[in-house]
Amino acid sequence: MHQLLIDPIQTLLPKDPNVHVIFIPQASLFQVPFPALQDANGTYLIEKHTILTAPSIQVLALTRQQRQKLASQASHSGNALVLGNPTMPSVSLSPGEPKRQLSPLPGAEAEARAIAPLLKTQAITGAQGTKAAIVPKMPQASIIHLATHGLLDDVRGLGSAIALAPSGSDDGLLTAEEIFDMKLQANLVVLSACNTGEGRITGDGVIGWSRALISAGVPSVIVSLWAVPDAPTSELMRSFYQNLQNNPDKAQALRQAMLTTMKTHPQPRNWAAFTLIGESE
Repeated sequence: MHQLLIDPIQTLLPKDPNVHVIFIPQASLFQVPFPALQDANGTYLIEKHTILTAPSIQVLALTRQQRQKLASQASHSGNALVLGNPTMPSVSLSPGEPKRQLSPLPGAEAEARAIAPLLKTQAITGAQGTKAAIVPKMPQASIIHLATHGLLDDVRGLGSAIALAPSGSDDGLLTAEEIFDMKLQANLVVLSACNTGEGRITGDGVIGWSRALISAGVPSVIVSLWAVPDAPTSELMRSFYQNLQNNPDKAQALRQAMLTTMKTHPQPRNWAAFTLIGESE
């Protein structure tokens, strides 16, 4: 992939590793983990560049406007919302199958508890993480971090869902379609869940959570491209938020977190799944 995609433009890429390189992938290239592409010497792309992606040039223009709008809103000072390992709902993973409860994610809970103090908030976990409790908090939050299962609907991207705890008559599933209709003022949403970057592949990128969140007003979204292992993800996210406190550039914070996690978990599957879509600052 490096040979095909990067080698032809190598001489055009910036020499300074802190300068942003924004990829606008076409169709299935949206699922390529650009940070993990290796050159002939075995050097990963993330070691040389700070990387972001966007579904299209138009979406990049939209996220830029959203960032400027949020910057001009003095009232934008809500708390961070951090959720980890809610009591899992029962779902049918394919048509006609009986419903089964999704497996708990203890690593996601540990992750939420570790990063909540960095964001000066309390982690919401277990039975507290109901859809009824989380959804009303989302429009006020300045940062939203959801560490839970993501369910992919690759037939109808907007049917993809994030697992929250069920309560009353609701099934606990927050769909991309529901997010699409929200009015959010968070400057960053992190979906630290399995497969949250995926969705139906179309000509203008992936229809799924990232597009729904951008449509809801969020300028920066971090999603995962595959089912990520618990422990390295927890480490990477902790490092990301620590870096973000020292430097508001989200792309640089994510790059540094990847470089740190790479030292203890060298396999790309452990550190390269997350991608920042939209704005860096």
